[in-house]
Amino acid sequence: MAEPSEKDHKLWKGVVAVAGIMTTLVTYGVLQEKIMRVPYGEHKDYFKHSLFLVFCNRITTSAVSAGVLLASKKTVDPVAPVYTYCLVSITNILTTTCQYEALKYVSFPVQTLAKCAKMIPVMVWGTIIMQKKYRSHDYLLAVLVTLGCSIFVLYPASADLSPYDNGRESTVWGVSLMVGYLGFDGFTSTFQDKLFKGYNMDIHNQIFYTTLCSCILSLTGLILQGHLLPAIDFVYVHKDCFFDIAFLSTVATASQFFISYTIRTFGALTFATIMTTRQLVSIMLSCVWFSHPLSWEQCIGAVLVFGSIYARSFLRNAPQKPSTSETVESRSSSPTSQLSSPGNRLSSPMKEGP
Repeated sequence: MAEPSEKDHKLWKGVVAVAGIMTTLVTYGVLQEKIMRVPYGEHKDYFKHSLFLVFCNRITTSAVSAGVLLASKKTVDPVAPVYTYCLVSITNILTTTCQYEALKYVSFPVQTLAKCAKMIPVMVWGTIIMQKKYRSHDYLLAVLVTLGCSIFVLYPASADLSPYDNGRESTVWGVSLMVGYLGFDGFTSTFQDKLFKGYNMDIHNQIFYTTLCSCILSLTGLILQGHLLPAIDFVYVHKDCFFDIAFLSTVATASQFFISYTIRTFGALTFATIMTTRQLVSIMLSCVWFSHPLSWEQCIGAVLVFGSIYARSFLRNAPQKPSTSETVESRSSSPTSQLSSPGNRLSSPMKEGP
């Protein structure tokens, strides 16, 4: 019997990568919306303690990363000053909290598409923190994606209402939270990129210390706000909410292993294409599962956003013959590359959305 060829091995690796990322992250998106927007119990109670979700996700990821470090016998000592890990943790907690809170006022499809506009804050923070210069087509792509996102947010279907507000989905507060999410997320990605270049830092080392700081900070925030006991009481009374949160934390952590495997096996470009497809599938599934109607303007906005991103992926994959210096400069300056680079993506497992 003939042994499987190298091409067959790569095909099966691709199947594992795509199936793993799509399954875990699409499931994560559905659970995220269910927890924050669907009432629990006979009295139709809503879960309102988004920081508690952050804490549960971080403590799960921290425990797994600690196990990986111990199993691989890598150093568990902090490589960078502890305050740098804390700074990443603070901005990441703010990012995730804005993300969960925004779901109270905007639908998951709106939030998911808005995340595609994160290249704008990445470019801004990259210019400020790392003095990077970007090419003209990077700016054109950013403008097109932002235009598509704006159309999607500003022209919702009139039937798609927030469970926390009587107004339409495009509330000022919901959009403000998404702007906060994009700003904090862009800073987190850029600062992590700077840490990787400034220190000889192992991926799991940064994961462990960043998530550990996030556990401490989110727990402190819960205690100071007086939300810890109400959150525990809510999941105690509503057992289905407890299982939803446990499942959410599990798939969020599991997704990072598939992300790591995909980038190391196929590269950042393939990973970026899979993630874009995942966002599209998540939007379609959310519309079906939670009955989110889409206006024709939103359909145009979605086509504009995903068309621009896919076009960018194909352009990056086109054969080019630049000089060596131009190649290095273009790779380091591209916001799309920064968003999907192995170091950047693997260093941030606590990001939801992925």
